[in-house]
Amino acid sequence: MMQRLTAWFPVLLLAAVAGVTVWLDRQVQPPESMSNGKARHDPDYIAENFTVTRIGPDGATRYKMKARRMQHYPDDDTTDLEAPHVINFREGGITMTATSKTAKLSSNGDNVFLQDDVRLTRSPYAGHSEMIVLTSWLHVIPDDGLAKTDKPVRIQDANTLITSDGLEFNNKTRILQLLSNVRGRYEKSK
Repeated sequence: MMQRLTAWFPVLLLAAVAGVTVWLDRQVQPPESMSNGKARHDPDYIAENFTVTRIGPDGATRYKMKARRMQHYPDDDTTDLEAPHVINFREGGITMTATSKTAKLSSNGDNVFLQDDVRLTRSPYAGHSEMIVLTSWLHVIPDDGLAKTDKPVRIQDANTLITSDGLEFNNKTRILQLLSNVRGRYEKSK
């Protein structure tokens, strides 16, 4: 009996070492990723050269949003826009148009975050010249006609040049609030 146990001892030892090796291998391996694609950042739909128009209860156009390309990502519910144009309409034909190279759209579509060469243009009206705002980042809320940033801005119209660190512009009330470090130059028209 002792002789049989001595003969099987190396086999039992090797089986124990193999079992410990398999257990250790499973402990150090990363967890298996989900194979359904939810963990990947791949777009679930893409649209090119599209226009979205929002109509108010009175039947008037409130705003239009256009872009060269839109990609929606289901994993974090974000939407990326390429070459976006957001046009907000106000009574009297006054428009506020925001453009940039890229933008992100909130999951509910109520907020647009423009970045890279942002240009905000308010159309001329009733003796006021066109106003142009240049910045690197801008938060636009099209339903409310609001545009905000805390980044440096450059504002110019026919007679005025203003720089500021941040602004809030309301297209409905026509109020432009400059946040800090404001400098300006006004030249009387000739």
